[in-house]
Amino acid sequence: MTGPKDLEVAGGCARGGPVPVPNEEIAKRLRAGGLDPAAVTALVAAALAEDLAGGADVTTAATVSRGARGQADVVARAAGVVAGLPVAETAFWLASAGDELACAPRAADGDRVAAGQAVLTVTGAISALLTAERTALNLLCHLSGVATLTRQWADEVAGTRARIRDTRKTTPGLRALEKYAVRCGGGVNHRMSLSDAALIKDNHVAAAGSVSAAFAAVRRQAPGLPLEVECDTLDQVAEALAAGADLILLDNFAIGDMAAAVSLAAGRALLEASGGLTLSRASSVATTGVDYLAVGALTHSAPALDFGLDLLPPG
Repeated sequence: MTGPKDLEVAGGCARGGPVPVPNEEIAKRLRAGGLDPAAVTALVAAALAEDLAGGADVTTAATVSRGARGQADVVARAAGVVAGLPVAETAFWLASAGDELACAPRAADGDRVAAGQAVLTVTGAISALLTAERTALNLLCHLSGVATLTRQWADEVAGTRARIRDTRKTTPGLRALEKYAVRCGGGVNHRMSLSDAALIKDNHVAAAGSVSAAFAAVRRQAPGLPLEVECDTLDQVAEALAAGADLILLDNFAIGDMAAAVSLAAGRALLEASGGLTLSRASSVATTGVDYLAVGALTHSAPALDFGLDLLPPG
């Protein structure tokens, strides 16, 4: 049965040990997607440590023979868009704790996959594969769900100028991964943090006294930073345009008012529709001529896309 070495899974993660340096082959795939390999490795290590809770995988320790090696497929249980394969690979690699591990992706992030399709084959110590299974699948299912929902929205606005854009309504700690999944689904990212762009919302306007006063204050504080203004009325749109806004967020505008805002802007600023958007209305909103549809649901309400791990029989 499993011996002491097999209990020391996840590169010491369960005992709060140092996070290993990212695997270089997996790191290349993460970097290609715009992700920081060190940050992803640390996040996945924390997730494994949470699952182990300072102890061991007692079921695997009792049922898997010491030194047993095998192969498993990660298989889509439903059709959708896959995202997060190198993140799942990181979980298997960390759980292998330095033992030989081979990951063979059979799809690429952003691919549409069918139910029953294998997207990743992993070969290594069976104890590592089973210990990492839930962590790897939790991340893969969630990120693929985000990508799948984003693709549904992107398909609805295909043929128009509009792009589907995410928001900061992300799961704490998972923003970079969730926004990566949005890109895999054909969407584009809004700001990653409060510091890389300014967004003047209704409370900022209330605090400053007016749209133009809030705009001027931000321009003085952060000249040159991308600046978006949230507007509730066409009068506020006119005020934001007069102030020189780069981007205007149309908050809960009716379809007719969106079209009027597009005519009013006449290309002087980009326009983003937000608030109350639904998939069934996406095409109608896009045909008004707005540049973006802001969809918080992409990250805060996407249903998981189901994947499973199937241990293959010997040979």
